[in-house]
Amino acid sequence: MPATLVKRKIIEIDRDLCDGCGLCTTACAEGALELDAEGKAVLVREIYCDGMGACLDVCAPGALRIVEREVEAYDAKATHAHVRRTRGDEAASHVHGAPPRPHMGCPGSRAITIERDPAAEERTVPQRSELTQWPVQLHLVSPLAPYLRDADLLVAADCTAFALGSFHRDLLRGKKLVIACPKLDDTRGYVEKMAEILRLNDVRSLTVAIMVVPCCSGLLRMVEEAVRQSGTDVVPEVVVVGIDGAVAAR
Repeated sequence: MPATLVKRKIIEIDRDLCDGCGLCTTACAEGALELDAEGKAVLVREIYCDGMGACLDVCAPGALRIVEREVEAYDAKATHAHVRRTRGDEAASHVHGAPPRPHMGCPGSRAITIERDPAAEERTVPQRSELTQWPVQLHLVSPLAPYLRDADLLVAADCTAFALGSFHRDLLRGKKLVIACPKLDDTRGYVEKMAEILRLNDVRSLTVAIMVVPCCSGLLRMVEEAVRQSGTDVVPEVVVVGIDGAVAAR
């Protein structure tokens, strides 16, 4: 019986650019990539690629990119079995969408207790909200919303506002906000909508706030592609927030 095809994001490999370093094969937690007999990266099976693009970060020659086309749907169960068979239980616990073991699992969904020192709590007046528009979820934001015109735009992963205590003061103040989750949202159309926002509104600046967990890099990839499609020359500033609330990079 022919496989059912769906339109979704998946990795694409430029064999001419691939230098055979193999870093992408280890960066892909789903085991979707391997080197063939010619020493070039190949996609093992479409169902093993989640389309998140974690492998892009390690590909120095730029041989990898995310495209959207009709392919077989990502199959977390089959991928988990594939990684468990080829790499073992520990590696399988990091597969996107697979049920995590109690003390392991994907870094983005692993249970972690963050210790805080109650004595260090600041006794201050509650901070005011710096939110100056509504809605904020990308699915709901219209590219024609008047508040986007000539705006300083902040595109933030959902969890950043909860992890970063000073989110309103340090990131949101003076900016218009769009939020999204690259892992849990239905992201179809996200790139096109963000590209339209940038193209129609002469956005002055663009900040992207993501969490340090691997899946969150998917939001940055979408923004970068939106910038490319929009034809604008805005350069995103990237803020990476640690699970403990510290800014890991800026």
